[in-house]
Amino acid sequence: MLFFWLFLLLIIFIIILDLFSRRAYAYEKRPHRKTPEKYGISFEEVHIPVAEGGQLYGWWIPSTPDAPTLILIHGWSRNIERVLPYIRNLYPRGYNLLAIDARKHGSSSEITAPTVGTFTEDVLAAVKYVGEKNASTQIGLIGLSIGGGASIAAAGQNQRIQAAVTVGAMAHPLSLMAAHFEERHIPKFIASALFLYLRIRFGIDYEKIAPLNHISNATGKILLVHGVDDETVPLAHGHMLAAANPASASLWEVPAKGHSDCHLHPDFWEKISAFLDKNLK
Repeated sequence: MLFFWLFLLLIIFIIILDLFSRRAYAYEKRPHRKTPEKYGISFEEVHIPVAEGGQLYGWWIPSTPDAPTLILIHGWSRNIERVLPYIRNLYPRGYNLLAIDARKHGSSSEITAPTVGTFTEDVLAAVKYVGEKNASTQIGLIGLSIGGGASIAAAGQNQRIQAAVTVGAMAHPLSLMAAHFEERHIPKFIASALFLYLRIRFGIDYEKIAPLNHISNATGKILLVHGVDDETVPLAHGHMLAAANPASASLWEVPAKGHSDCHLHPDFWEKISAFLDKNLK
């Protein structure tokens, strides 16, 4: 009888963990409403296969055949529309641009559990697509939030990536989630049980997908942009990433900015443009 009740409690606990895992980072998948045409910029809709399954929706915005190419990736729960300010400001500087929706975001394919690992797969699929389109083009990345973390992990796995700009990138998903749960006063044993459950159910290897564990392998230059007042991904993540590869990565601590408004700093566009021009042209 005792075994029965223990088993029943275990089942109930698993159900609670499952419900919590679904709600903790739940979001509504939204397609874009605006396109580059808002700024008078022509684009081509593209669909990019992902080796792990599904496809990405994207905007291909060509400049000239010999121009460097920038791949733009949004953050968690957002879509391709989020990178429109980057398209508006960087296209006139003579770059080919490829903006993508990550899977389970915008108009891209569904997947069960998006992570910084699946975002990384999506970035690598986009890099492969660009390489097949133009084998000689220089490739750079611009990633926001989790898209920034994915850009770092991708740069550590593919040496074709010669430069990356990240904004509010995480160093390690476990440390970030643990901090979020602590802020919500969720006991550590519940958080630990949830991480174990996610690892078992979805096969998530947090050490394997952590940007912190890939940045040391990156050979291209990385500009880590991080708002000093970022409460979503604290500035400490930027410090950890910069320290892990001081030869390639530099950190710009943006004063008086948080997680999603660094691009409003008066020096932002000039600073990232100078970085990209130096490392891609």
